[in-house]
Amino acid sequence: MNTGLLILRLAVGLLVAGHGVQKVTHRLGGQGLAGGVEEFRRDGFRGVVLTALAAGGSQIGSGLLLAIGAVTPLAAMGAMGVMTVAVTVKWRNGFWVQHDGYEFPFLLVVTAAVLAATGPGSWSLDAALAFDPPWWAAPATVVGGVGSGLLARTVLVARRPA
Repeated sequence: MNTGLLILRLAVGLLVAGHGVQKVTHRLGGQGLAGGVEEFRRDGFRGVVLTALAAGGSQIGSGLLLAIGAVTPLAAMGAMGVMTVAVTVKWRNGFWVQHDGYEFPFLLVVTAAVLAATGPGSWSLDAALAFDPPWWAAPATVVGGVGSGLLARTVLVARRPA
């Protein structure tokens, strides 16, 4: 089980962090901050520079923390929040990623929720530091996935472009 959790954490954490890097730099095929700003502008967000920086920073930070298994409930909460916003943006395109749907961000939300619920496993920084608050899983899932993501979406989005 610990090997599986390690592989899951590394894959999901590094994917989430990579998305953040793309949002704010030209690394990993990103369009830099200007590209991230334009993406949020197209999706109808207000405060697009701050939004792109916050989204990119949240993805980088939460992704790296998930990968190393550090403060896993909080890392999962951050990843779920950012990816819930992505789900709401892609919702109108349907589920499947072939049509720019929300399949991939939804999978990341669910995976982060699973990591919040199971914990990071023995091969993690949390285990090395004996950080294991089992009561955090449910609040991290509700606050991270539903609360922060949907609240951010509500606050940051003006009217959706026609």
